[in-house]
Amino acid sequence: MELAAESTSGRTGMVVDIDLLKLYYLERVRISTAAHGADLGVEARPARWRGVGVEGLHFPGIAAAAGTPLEQAQVAMVMVHGRGDSATGILQLASAFESKGVAYIAPEARHHTWYPNSFLAPIESNQPWLDSALEAIWAVVEEAATAVGTEKVVLLGFSQGACLASEFAARNSRRYGGVVALSGGLIGPDGTARDYRGSLEGTPAFFGCSDSDPHIPVARVHESAQVLENLGARVEKRIYQGMGHTVNQDEVDWILELSRGLLG
Repeated sequence: MELAAESTSGRTGMVVDIDLLKLYYLERVRISTAAHGADLGVEARPARWRGVGVEGLHFPGIAAAAGTPLEQAQVAMVMVHGRGDSATGILQLASAFESKGVAYIAPEARHHTWYPNSFLAPIESNQPWLDSALEAIWAVVEEAATAVGTEKVVLLGFSQGACLASEFAARNSRRYGGVVALSGGLIGPDGTARDYRGSLEGTPAFFGCSDSDPHIPVARVHESAQVLENLGARVEKRIYQGMGHTVNQDEVDWILELSRGLLG
């Protein structure tokens, strides 16, 4: 199935057959660490579920890693999984754009979900899980930034993870290596005040989503892209006709190009 991509840069590209790509899976499929953990040399770290603010919520740290060890890497990609997935699961996506010199690291949600309700629900209905999720990402980003510098840290998420990645970047504006939201957008109901402070200082940002995603209204993708652009990001937005809730080769190609640019 070929899909036309709408791009804010004016580019219209063709996407290869998603079934042939076998890059990823729908958000609600549970990935087994035992079945997949060794494919990319994924290292799953021991689970230490320390609460952040509230006992028993998300562990604030790296739960799994792949690619170049962080202490030897030039670039770090923080990969945030979706609902029903895991740290080792999202790291399987790295096989599509693995580059020498890049560390792929991931936090993991308690019970495989970052917050219980829709990302469109009132923010307070997702607390305290949402704040704990953002704290968990903060811990991983800071560890990565210590190793490679903030300007070499890429935030990438799929679905619920994409919502968190974009929300984290908006709330913690600074120059990152990149922000990649695959089928996701900023968190909160329609009409949420987007009074974020600071500047993303030219951070490359990518929003990719289907025009008919059953979980992500395309209007929220448009809004989120505009908000990050207003914060100073260099935004690329691509809406794919009839793609569904998945990842395609066009998105992977953009991520590859970003990684190569950061590697210099």
